[in-house]
Order: sequence, then structure tokens, then C-alpha cells
Amino acid sequence: MSSSTELAYSESAPPDALQENRSIFLETFREKVSRPGRDEILHYLVSSTDFFRAPASTRYHLSREGGLCRHSLNVYRRLMAARPQLKECSEESIALVSLLHDVCKAEFYAVSTRNAKDEKGKWVVVPYYTVEDKFPLGHGGKSLYIASKFMALTDDEALAIMHHMGGFGVMPGDYSVTNAFKMSRLALELHIADMRATYADEVEG
Repeated sequence: MSSSTELAYSESAPPDALQENRSIFLETFREKVSRPGRDEILHYLVSSTDFFRAPASTRYHLSREGGLCRHSLNVYRRLMAARPQLKECSEESIALVSLLHDVCKAEFYAVSTRNAKDEKGKWVVVPYYTVEDKFPLGHGGKSLYIASKFMALTDDEALAIMHHMGGFGVMPGDYSVTNAFKMSRLALELHIADMRATYADEVEG
């Protein structure tokens, strides 16, 4: 079962920028994460998904080729900047949750075309991103599921990945996000880092 929503599409980032961000992501992950499963999940991302080419969203932020990898790096930098508030967390945990929090978006978007009028009122064929959710497990839950297929996660890491979206989409009466943020400072700070990256660092896409 899949869903498709017509939204905006932005032009691709330069090839050299895509390659640079891909290299930074892989080098950072290999340097900071040492637990079993590290190489396997990187191999999966590189060889079996479009993680390093996918957009971060359809229209909300970094809706361009390579946006997902760039967003993940932005969240990592933001979370590392919050390290003074995360004295109990290792740099491995910080790297793992920030770089994998949106792994659910790999193989999630597709590009289609539609007819639209250009600036002169002429009909032209334009591309746009669509959502094609091949495995509808939810957002945080899907990222958590994928990450845990390859490596064991701590409770803090699981809570952080699962609840990085905060209250978005939470049903009334569900206090799981509130409870998670009370229990785990890593979960709270990952959510804040995600919001800061999205709305401060990536405003112009």
C-alpha cells in the first residue's frame, strides 16, 4: 500500500555537494559509531537505498536531491552543540540518533511530472516530489525499526529516534512523547536539534 501527495520539487544540488555530504556522513558515522552492525547499516544505506540522493521533505525543508543527507548532518551538528546538556550521553549515541533519525525517508520519495504554467503563462511539464510509502510503519517507528535491524540500541537511543518529531501527529490523550522527554534528555535534545536544523538552518532549502 502506498500514498502519493503532489507537492513542490526543487532543483538538484550540485554533484560535488552531494558527494561531499555523503563522504562527511560516512566518515562521521565510522569515526563515532563502533558497535556491531555499523558497517552493515552503512552498506545498506549506500547499496540498497537512495538515502544520499533523497530529499529531506517534499516541500517543507531541503526538498531537493541530497537534502536528506544534508539535513541529517545539520541535526548532528546541532545535537553536538548541545553536548553540555548531554553529559551522560556518549558521542556515539549523539551521532547514531542524529544521523539515523530520518532513515525512514530512504526509498520514500519519488519524482513525477505534471503540467503547469510557467511565468509567461505557457503550459510546460514540470517535476515534483511525491510520497510513495512502501512500508507504512509511521515516521519515528520506521526509523527505529530500520536502525534496530542492524544494531542494538540503548533505551535512550530508542526513545530519541522514536520521538524525534515531538508532538506532531500524536493523538489526544497520548502522553508517550511527554513521558519520553521526561525520561530521556537525549530524546528531548534530538527533537530540539531537529527543529532548529529544519526551521533555522534550512529555511531557504
